[in-house]
Amino acid sequence: MDFTFSLFPLGWQHYLLGGIFIGTGVALLYLLTGLVGGMSTVFSSTWSFVSSRPFFQQSRFTGSRAWRLVYAAGLILGALVWWWMFADGTPQSTEVPAWMLLLGGLFVGYGARLGNGCTSGHGICGLGALQWPSLLAVLTFMATAFITANLVAWGLS
Repeated sequence: MDFTFSLFPLGWQHYLLGGIFIGTGVALLYLLTGLVGGMSTVFSSTWSFVSSRPFFQQSRFTGSRAWRLVYAAGLILGALVWWWMFADGTPQSTEVPAWMLLLGGLFVGYGARLGNGCTSGHGICGLGALQWPSLLAVLTFMATAFITANLVAWGLS
């Protein structure tokens, strides 16, 4: 019991509920529309609104940008609703320095572009569709994340 509490000091039930909601949402999106709900394409399709660069004006971005923008807004709104209903009203923060967060974001963005998708696209949608390239991508993402987290923890201590 102590080990479980050390891993999940606030309980594990909300993680389970979140996973059920995410899985249900992605499954419904695919079943009702045939669309795959990965997040890395949201970035490129959103840029297609404001950038005239040929890369961002590809039909795969311009044709899906409206629903992807609504999809991303729904995720943000969901987080705000959770914070409003369940948090104690104080903003959440981290002890990680801003430069490390920025550098991490750049690496994640580059990795998502290099891996032709992000953890949500490959891990939730790709694995759900039994796509073997997604399994390879997820294993690579996770191995890199474990190594990076340990290096960062070692560097901060």
